Amino acid sequence: MSHVFPRHNLSAPPKAVRGEGCYLYDEAGKQYFDGSGGAAVSCLGHGDPEIIQAIQDQAAQLAYAHTGFFTSAPAEELADLLISEAPGDLDRVYFVSGGSEAVESALKLARQYFLEIGQPQRRHIIARRQSYHGNTLGALATGGNAWRRAQFEPILMDVSHVAPCYEYVDRRSDESPFDYGQRVAQELEDEILRLGEDSVIAFVAEPVVGATMGAVPAVDGYFKRIREICDRYGVLLILDEVMCGMGRVGHLFACDAEGVAPDILCIAKGLGAGYQPIGAMLCSSRIYDAISAGSGFFQHGHTYLGHPVACATSLAVLKALKDRNLIPRVREQGEKLDMALRDRFGQHPHIGDIRGRGLFRGMEFVRDRDGKTPFAPSDNVAARFKKAAFEAGLVCYPMSGTRDGNLGDHVLLAPPFIISDDQIEEVVDKLETAVQAVVA
Repeated sequence: MSHVFPRHNLSAPPKAVRGEGCYLYDEAGKQYFDGSGGAAVSCLGHGDPEIIQAIQDQAAQLAYAHTGFFTSAPAEELADLLISEAPGDLDRVYFVSGGSEAVESALKLARQYFLEIGQPQRRHIIARRQSYHGNTLGALATGGNAWRRAQFEPILMDVSHVAPCYEYVDRRSDESPFDYGQRVAQELEDEILRLGEDSVIAFVAEPVVGATMGAVPAVDGYFKRIREICDRYGVLLILDEVMCGMGRVGHLFACDAEGVAPDILCIAKGLGAGYQPIGAMLCSSRIYDAISAGSGFFQHGHTYLGHPVACATSLAVLKALKDRNLIPRVREQGEKLDMALRDRFGQHPHIGDIRGRGLFRGMEFVRDRDGKTPFAPSDNVAARFKKAAFEAGLVCYPMSGTRDGNLGDHVLLAPPFIISDDQIEEVVDKLETAVQAVVA
């Protein structure tokens, strides 16, 4: 009997014993294509010898040194490399152990920033419905997924939620994509004014919405309007690139595709490529300098901040992304994956939308394609699809509640950046097997 506390108490998962390239293997020898990179994590695939060597070398030299006493060479070099590529005036990097920690750190830093500059009245956070920012209490409160939040509502802080930029469902027939984006962005300004124009700390958003909606990018112009609104009212823009960043959508930083820069940016997942748990919060020089000129101390911290082995691993991952030209490859293979999905499912009666950027793609299931009508929650489409795909040898990321936390189902794909043309066909074939099993 296992003493591990699993994700689902009533079903025991198979035991993974080996990873090689784009594949995972269980103890029975069955091969699975890692079509979601776990949760958009394994960008380099499994068993990469350069990354493994970097882990071994750093562990042999210095495994751990608490950041209350020391910095380390891997942390310094990794921060320098990230900032050299970062958008806008992002200037400092705060290394944590994952995405939820990065978002928690961003929220606390944003609040402390306004205390340091003499605006203690700023107390409100605004985010978007159907967003996901992590599972710790602050990150969960900021996220807008009703199902994930429901049982914890009494202990969550109060966060306002405005509309997502979800063109497939919400754009009116008489609107252009640009006009639609401007309309939903206006909800941010309206909410700032409702709360009090000098009372909002930050607006938090994913450049491409991942887990809860299935690779939904914003329409052109949306984030530029969001940036303008934040600047008008002195609100910090926090972008959560935990899932969509680090090359996943064809840019090292996903916001580069939008032509905007945040005040605070959160990354994780692909930052360590699954070889070590690591995340990071990047902040602007303006925010860092305000702390330095004030208290001189960010009142926050975790035991494994700036872990040397994790930072050395991430440094090797970033160098691999650059030296192997993998980010241009993401754009190239992402277009091929999109084309293959559209060729196979573009007219399928129960696939309503195919969307995404780079190697971050989603398909939304519908009962009625013309009316965009979702399946009933009782149909359990996402859960059944996950099981059928897994039986076919495909690890993917189906989710329910796409529309509002209750209605709607989608599947998210985030394969390793090393995916080949033949493997794209393999993924699509296995997806088709699962689609036929569930919604034929």
